[in-house]
Amino acid sequence: MRSFSIQALSAGVLAAVVGFSSTFAVVIQGLTAVGASPAEAASGLMAVSIAMGVGAIVLSLKTRMPISVAWSTPGAAVLAASAVPEGGFAAAVGAFIVTGVLIVAAGLWRPLGRAVAAIPASLANAMLAGVLLNLCLAPVKAVAESPAIGLSLILVWAAVARFKRLYAVPAVVVLALIVIAVMAPGSFSTAAAVAPAPVAVMPTFTLPAIVGIALPLFLVTMASQNIPGVAVLSANGFKPAPGPLFTTTGLFTGLAAPFGSHAVNLAAITAALCAGPEAHPDPTRRYWAAVVNGAAYVVVGLGAGAAAAFIGAAPPYLIEAVAGLALLGSFGGAIAGATAEAADREAAVVTFVVAASGVSFFGIGGAFWGLVAGGAVLALARWRRGA
Repeated sequence: MRSFSIQALSAGVLAAVVGFSSTFAVVIQGLTAVGASPAEAASGLMAVSIAMGVGAIVLSLKTRMPISVAWSTPGAAVLAASAVPEGGFAAAVGAFIVTGVLIVAAGLWRPLGRAVAAIPASLANAMLAGVLLNLCLAPVKAVAESPAIGLSLILVWAAVARFKRLYAVPAVVVLALIVIAVMAPGSFSTAAAVAPAPVAVMPTFTLPAIVGIALPLFLVTMASQNIPGVAVLSANGFKPAPGPLFTTTGLFTGLAAPFGSHAVNLAAITAALCAGPEAHPDPTRRYWAAVVNGAAYVVVGLGAGAAAAFIGAAPPYLIEAVAGLALLGSFGGAIAGATAEAADREAAVVTFVVAASGVSFFGIGGAFWGLVAGGAVLALARWRRGA
């Protein structure tokens, strides 16, 4: 405890507040899209919050490094762009468990981890951009649905981002909460009456859900969260062995999945708050920021049911608009990564178009088919160049 500091405390709490408020609407949207009832979505939000909180505490105390753990925001976006699988939410939960198994395997079996890392960044980013596109259009659609509310959300986001981008989405969330309270005066009392209620779901395992949900969820979680999470730690002078980190987050993914949690992984954006000098000038004392961050997620997770109930009182376009604004940065980064390599650009565009189309074949969504189509185009282009 002698290495604990007020600076680490403030950095950890800030990272939790920003991480939760920025994208919890995306998680609820994603779980609902694959068939979760309001109670199951609330249970999933609670389970994923507690899982990532406990995971951060365990890893940080064990390694004495600021290992921040988060839910898979890109994964939630993939779910939000999906349809209810055959078999309903039980099949989606089965896919979440398979995702955890794949993440554990990537940590334990190096060839699999290397194979995931070998997927061209252009295609992985193009697939992510494709599934994010419709969500990022939601703020514009909200303006058409309700000009006053839609424009207010966009203006607040733009104004706050002008001074401190980190606080832009939390400011939009606060405004959305005010709008919900005005539109549904009884929502506060309804949310306050909701107690933490984990809902266990008996999983079923179907091939369409595994291919259409588990594989894209695994790929974007590894490519957009776990691998960048290790890079953020490395940039701040920390060199943990990636394998045990992936294995641990995969185990927590599998353990929380039966309660509706989709995936936990290494944090990327909020990790910088806990691993950087904001947490403490002395790097050896920064791990406390990640421990506090994890504890704060556990506390917030216990109130996830109330948050979900409160959001349930809002019109869908409002929550979709908040989620879209929260994902604009991810969408911009994905587009930039997809088109960075001129030689891969055509394949990346094909991946993006197919993934964004929302097509579904054999019960498998567009994210998977986009990666298949783009991979085929890229393989053909490289074969022709080689010839």
